Amino acid sequence: MKRKQLSLAIGLTLSLVALQATAQDAPAADAAQDEALATLDVLEVTARRRTESIQDVPVAVSAFSEDAMRNLQATSIDGLQGAVPNMNIVQGRGSSNSVNVFIRGIGQPDALQTFDPGVGMYVDDVYYSRINGALFSLFDVSQVEVLRGPQGTLYGKNSTGGAVKITTRNPFDDQGGSVELTAGDYGRAEGRVYAAGQLSDTLAVSLAAAKITRDGYVTDPSTGQEYNDEDTTAARVKFAFRPSDTFSGTLSVDYTRQDNALTLGQPVAPLYGVDLALGIVLYRLPTPGEYNFQTRTSFAPDRGQKMTHRGASLGLEWVLGDRWTAKSITSFRKLDTASFIDIDASEFELGDVFVGVDQRQASQELQLQYDNGDDLQAIFGLYYMDEQVPSHQEAYAHDFLLFAGTPISFLRTIDDDLSNKSVAGFAHFNWEFTPSWTLAAGLRYTKDSKKYFRTTSTFSNILGNADPALAFNISGNWTAFTPSVSLQKEFSEQVMGYVSANRGYKAGGFNGRANAATEISAFEPEYVWTYEAGVKMQSDDRRLTGRIAAFHSQYKDFQARVSEIINPSDPVPNFAFPVLNAAELAINGIEFEGMARLGDNTLLSTQLGWMDASYEEFNDPRVAVNPALAGLHEHVPFSPEFTGRVALQHSFELANGSLLTFGGDVSYRSETWLSVDNAPGLSQGAYTLAGLFGVWDSADARWQLRAGVRNLTDEVYKVDGQEFSSIGGIQTAYFGAPRNYYASLRYNF
Repeated sequence: MKRKQLSLAIGLTLSLVALQATAQDAPAADAAQDEALATLDVLEVTARRRTESIQDVPVAVSAFSEDAMRNLQATSIDGLQGAVPNMNIVQGRGSSNSVNVFIRGIGQPDALQTFDPGVGMYVDDVYYSRINGALFSLFDVSQVEVLRGPQGTLYGKNSTGGAVKITTRNPFDDQGGSVELTAGDYGRAEGRVYAAGQLSDTLAVSLAAAKITRDGYVTDPSTGQEYNDEDTTAARVKFAFRPSDTFSGTLSVDYTRQDNALTLGQPVAPLYGVDLALGIVLYRLPTPGEYNFQTRTSFAPDRGQKMTHRGASLGLEWVLGDRWTAKSITSFRKLDTASFIDIDASEFELGDVFVGVDQRQASQELQLQYDNGDDLQAIFGLYYMDEQVPSHQEAYAHDFLLFAGTPISFLRTIDDDLSNKSVAGFAHFNWEFTPSWTLAAGLRYTKDSKKYFRTTSTFSNILGNADPALAFNISGNWTAFTPSVSLQKEFSEQVMGYVSANRGYKAGGFNGRANAATEISAFEPEYVWTYEAGVKMQSDDRRLTGRIAAFHSQYKDFQARVSEIINPSDPVPNFAFPVLNAAELAINGIEFEGMARLGDNTLLSTQLGWMDASYEEFNDPRVAVNPALAGLHEHVPFSPEFTGRVALQHSFELANGSLLTFGGDVSYRSETWLSVDNAPGLSQGAYTLAGLFGVWDSADARWQLRAGVRNLTDEVYKVDGQEFSSIGGIQTAYFGAPRNYYASLRYNF
């Protein structure tokens, strides 16, 4: 299989290179004709905080316009899955509003507030500090950029894995509007509207809104209740002002509300309780055969997952002369969630929880940019973020402990409060020291300060009550210097090569699941060095582009949450979920992105990724005690060896001037492990997904009719997993959506 995958990657790469050579060797007599043919759009990105062609940036970055995201059939940010080499982006486990993002084997799947994200999520340059609330619905998007590798010397918040940047439409640049209605199976019904215009020469305003509903595709067979649905309402208002040639700004206010049912998975290991008089009591064995999207739950139908996410940002820009520009990005955000999560995904109360979060985040970024108009550009920045994350949690386990067949009730309540402050200064220079050589270098200093308060109480009809069972305060400070450097060579107007080295850092934190004094602990930061070499090329006629990157990452002090039984020999076992700076990893990979305009109306695109992620060490005390667990960390989670996608679309010009486009894509992902502890049921074998779409555009471009199908072959595949094996054997897998289709009608004005 590996040879076939590598052969496919090499074959596709060589095919595009051959096509490029053919185009460049075409006779000069055909040049005028070639100029008249369609060319690839010039993709511009802001990966280095200024607008540049994607072909000129010495960074591994993927970019998608609004139309490209629609052709991906992406309605939320996890629609990028498969479209970016070596990236894993899926809905977070058991949650309808969180996102699990890994880039090049680095991320953070645990939504607990004491962890920071491994991949930075940005909307209009504003950093979102929680993976809760980051499963963005796409309704007002101009462009999405994915930067692979550590980010820090150019961005507000440091990140080890990379960054996902969403840019929404600007009222001055995207005037007019559209109304779109969508209907599909599983009761899918959506409405989207956008309108923008100038109120004067100096003021423009836009309004975007979306209502997205869909019935659930998971059913409780005992009640017929549906789960894994969607009910989202979202809106954004933007005011853009340009009172002079030297000053401009944008005020943006957004609001998102979700009111969904539970997100359910499937148990993939035996579930059990502990009878203190009789021993282990088996509750359920994994259902044999392919998952049928039927799952039981112990929660009542009114126990769902609610979220309200709102915020405002103000971006200001001053032109201070021919060479200097100053920018300010001010933001305030508030995230409220109230989510019931059936972790064991069964009718038993073994790992059922309620999580209510009331997060507030304020941030300020200041930039000073320099450009001499020739060979030197620089950016100097200061960043500050203040985050408060109080939460209330409840854990229900009434079926876990019994005595002679009689259940022992168990309720644990948790109230905690996390305070995060992050201060940073960064600088980055870009110097073209000869006509074809450019040196870039940057440095960032970060200081993170955190304070954490936690109190827990337990209530039981037999074990007794403790109120509070535990209460503690803990704090910590961490600092880091994270440099970056790159050397870029322009071999010709069509070919550029670069080498780079970047250091990433993610702050330390605290064990947010400590329920006894012995479990109170802090974990240290993660660090990664990534060394990269890349080539970006395009043909003379701009009908072919290709980008290749090879990287090596040294990743140390990986923050691993594990699950263990503290006192297995005691009559009443106690459980702990420590966070260990357990591992050092070596991650190697190769990535390719190519696009070809074949003829006048045919577009071929390819994304390929190969990655070898392995632990150089994993210091787990459980393995030292029990050598039988030596294979527990054989595989790095969310790091498939191979990811690949091929997409093809063709347009037909009809006699009346309208345009008919058909497209489709096929993506492949090799075996993927879904938990730090390599539980056998929490792995997904290699699988392939396919999608098709068709679009009709009227001759005046006002009307558009679109229809499509996703997961064409109705593949059943896992995307994420819960692993709390020490409690009742909990191992729960979550699955991607089954085959689904839709049709939409859009009117542009």
